[in-house]
Amino acid sequence: MNLSDKRVLVTGGAGLVGSHLAKRLAADNDVVVADDLSKGDRERVPDGVEFVEADMTDEADVAEAVTEDLDVVFHFAAYTDTNYANPRQLFEENTEMTYNVLERMAEVGVDDVAFTSSSTVYGEAPMPTPEDYAPLEPISVYGASKLADEGLVSTYAHSEGFTAWVFRFANIVGPHQRGNVVPDFIQKLLDDPETLEILGDGRQEKSYLHVEDCVDAMCHVVEHADREMNSYNLGTRTTTSVTTIADIVADEMGLDPDYEYTGGDRGWKGDVPKMRLSIEKLSALGWEPTTSSDDAVRKATRDLVDELTD
Repeated sequence: MNLSDKRVLVTGGAGLVGSHLAKRLAADNDVVVADDLSKGDRERVPDGVEFVEADMTDEADVAEAVTEDLDVVFHFAAYTDTNYANPRQLFEENTEMTYNVLERMAEVGVDDVAFTSSSTVYGEAPMPTPEDYAPLEPISVYGASKLADEGLVSTYAHSEGFTAWVFRFANIVGPHQRGNVVPDFIQKLLDDPETLEILGDGRQEKSYLHVEDCVDAMCHVVEHADREMNSYNLGTRTTTSVTTIADIVADEMGLDPDYEYTGGDRGWKGDVPKMRLSIEKLSALGWEPTTSSDDAVRKATRDLVDELTD
């Protein structure tokens, strides 16, 4: 699909990835953002982009947002906390949002959808993990919800004539982010510059992708992959440990705190301690990340330090 002169809906478009995508697409397309603002920020929605305050669990709101004049829907709206306090709500509402959006698309004749999934669908898999790794055995309710959503998207691709692009994200970092290890460490060090609590043993090691690279990769895949169901890992070829993130954050803040580890091989129940996705399929399509995992963390840290100390 050529992403120009299209009418595009981005659900969850006031969040980290959605707002960056909306800004990218607005240069050449007519973009609509739908968000209930439960986590997103209205100020992140770019100027010139139409905004609809809508809850994707509400069928009337979905009907208002998903209209027959759309060319493609980027469905990002979801609970994204892998350690959410009410896991049943997370699972039921994530899948309800996705089903509502797909059902409404079919009803009004819109049949191109891009969906943000997650590396958590793989569970604790060998690294680097390719898209065709099986069986998929998530260890968190969040991962289970994303796998269920993928199943719904696949069903509409194979049975309803949709073209679908599914993106299995590594850890995405960037400006305006909250609830992630990077802003968490920054805030902890602002509160106490001498000591930093680190969940687990600090050896958890994952791939971090900067949001600008993430958006660029998604657009590249949508423009170059044309099967009914197109599943792609988005990440980097490198990983960063939690202790290294602490080192980067402390360095950017000019601090030298003592680290206090809570212990164990993971930060919380359902946390995958080590993750690196294979991006060979993405590379074969002609896209490579511009930064390493460490550099993505450092770039995000600089933006977030400025935000949180402003």
